[in-house]
Amino acid sequence: MAKVSDKLTQAIDLSDQRTVLVRIKGEDSPGVSSQIFEALSAPDVVVLDVEQLVVRGELLLNVLVTAGANEGAMMARVTEVGRNLGFKVSCRAGLGDNRPKPRNRLAVSILGNPVRPIAVSEVAGAISAAGANIDRVRRVSRWPVTTFELEVSGGDSDQLRREVAIKAAQYRVDIAVSPLGLARRGRRLLVMDVDSTLITGEVIEMLAAHAGVEAQVRDVTERAMRGELDFAESLHERVATLKGLPVSVLDEVRETIVLTPGARTVCRTLRSLGYSIALVSGGFQEIIEPIAADLGVHRVRANQLEVVDGHLTGRVRGPVIDRAAKATALREFAAAEDLPLSRTIAIGDGANDLDMLSAAGLGVAFNAKPMVRRQAKASVNVPFLDSVLYMLGISREEIEELEREHLDVEHERESALASTTRSAEPDREVVRSANI
Repeated sequence: MAKVSDKLTQAIDLSDQRTVLVRIKGEDSPGVSSQIFEALSAPDVVVLDVEQLVVRGELLLNVLVTAGANEGAMMARVTEVGRNLGFKVSCRAGLGDNRPKPRNRLAVSILGNPVRPIAVSEVAGAISAAGANIDRVRRVSRWPVTTFELEVSGGDSDQLRREVAIKAAQYRVDIAVSPLGLARRGRRLLVMDVDSTLITGEVIEMLAAHAGVEAQVRDVTERAMRGELDFAESLHERVATLKGLPVSVLDEVRETIVLTPGARTVCRTLRSLGYSIALVSGGFQEIIEPIAADLGVHRVRANQLEVVDGHLTGRVRGPVIDRAAKATALREFAAAEDLPLSRTIAIGDGANDLDMLSAAGLGVAFNAKPMVRRQAKASVNVPFLDSVLYMLGISREEIEELEREHLDVEHERESALASTTRSAEPDREVVRSANI
């Protein structure tokens, strides 16, 4: 056993071993990689690293291998094969493997519609100014927004977050900075605000329209969301205007609610990945719970309207779900899911979401008020809720693949139901004939 261990140790230590970096560039075609690796083959040559990228049909292939005893012959062989295939080939000899990356590795996501070169330049400059290095860049989405993910290592993480946030505001792109590695994988908890986040409107304003006081309530709502009013006091003031409305108005309002574009995709995608999802709202449980059930969300915390004799009393029942209560709900849901706060994501738009956004591992201000955007760890300023998925490293291609699988399942279910219905028809005919 000791001999095996010694061999493993020797295999890992490549600092003094000659290595060759081979770079291949040209128009991609099937079978290129196979022929390149065949040209590199020798009994004493070992593949240490491979990076391959195709952009608009242009292939860039980097291969790091041990040099072997016949280094020159190997380099000549792979150069000849590559050039015969129509590629530019370069071989550079050196020592050792890649340098180990620093431990503090981050994903910096840039979202925009469009993303202009100057924005990428300024964000990259801010990363460099913080002493960090960009190790890899990939496109996560092209539609409905363009998203690039920069894998970054080293430097001062706090300075990096501050600097890229400034550049994002200057050049009209959205930025998210989150840890790379295992912290980004596995089960997590998503907690979302509802009004103007999960759905496009404010429920209390929709209720107020039935009472003829929509403008008055909207003004109070906007001031509360900007942080100018205490949320609990503003809620009591607004709910009081609903006094006397029949409880049936709740059903009427619920029927008119519109989900934010991408909301259903967010829930379906993250549930398929094993995420837990919760809704926390300063709105009303009577409206939210049916929406949550439709989306497959099982945890809801919201205010409750008092109803007496089939009419709203203008009061709420129980404690108010305000700014502090939202953060408490996040912590309690995380504890119930046995997840640390570092594995939580919160999305909201108003001042009453700030404590929740701050407590979460990743807090995202969604089309939020300026004060909220300044204080949140990340922000999205496009009207597509599923843009948040890109900040989690989930690509548009992966989302669309999942959507196709969902449609296939729905189609199979409908086909099975139709088949069952058709097979039952002869039985009903026999019954009718017997009755005649």
